[in-house]
Amino acid sequence: MRDSLRLHDSVIERYKKLDTTSVSDAVDKAGLPPCGLLHIRSTIPGAVLCGQAFTVHYVPCGMIAGTVGDFLDEVEPGQVVVIDNAGRDYCTVWGDIMSLTAQLKHISGTVIDGVCRDIPSIRRIGYPVFSKGCYMVTGKDRVYVDAVETPVSVSGVQVKPGDIIMADDSGAICVPLEKAPDVLELAENIANIESAIEELVRAGIHLKEARKRTGYHTLQTKDKF
Repeated sequence: MRDSLRLHDSVIERYKKLDTTSVSDAVDKAGLPPCGLLHIRSTIPGAVLCGQAFTVHYVPCGMIAGTVGDFLDEVEPGQVVVIDNAGRDYCTVWGDIMSLTAQLKHISGTVIDGVCRDIPSIRRIGYPVFSKGCYMVTGKDRVYVDAVETPVSVSGVQVKPGDIIMADDSGAICVPLEKAPDVLELAENIANIESAIEELVRAGIHLKEARKRTGYHTLQTKDKF
């Protein structure tokens, strides 16, 4: 990853302590375009991932039939592989061998605008893969990688190299690199306020009053200047 795209490790570690819902609310609070990656779900219940994006773009094969997975050699530890296969569900671009390779390279996980296969093996390996479903048909000779580390699209959301990618059981989300520090501050504040509401409710305070005390109803609302 180019140094100009690399975030400090401490920023990533702080994001790892948050969930996608707090970060999504923070994106709304910051007045940014929606960043949720619709219909992306985990192949392993309870799996989470967080890291900076390594982007991969696939196109259908024509007279040219290129490779489908060799880009993994270029991905750095801690990055998240983000694959734009245009939502194609008739062939896969990820399976068990790629999952094992990625795990051994300490890659944080994979997000696919498309489908994956080898689900039993992926679950046995324990590597976080988030996609739009599963299908056993190979992508070889059907699609190929035509570009890496270029802006791609997942569920209609632009993902650029270095953007923050998070995913958990609620779904997946992308935070633009240039806004990552601002969104982080907002998300941490939202998480803290929601924790305070939980404590108040456990102490017997009515939910309406707990929300009023903490300013809950403005948590996701864009600040007006």
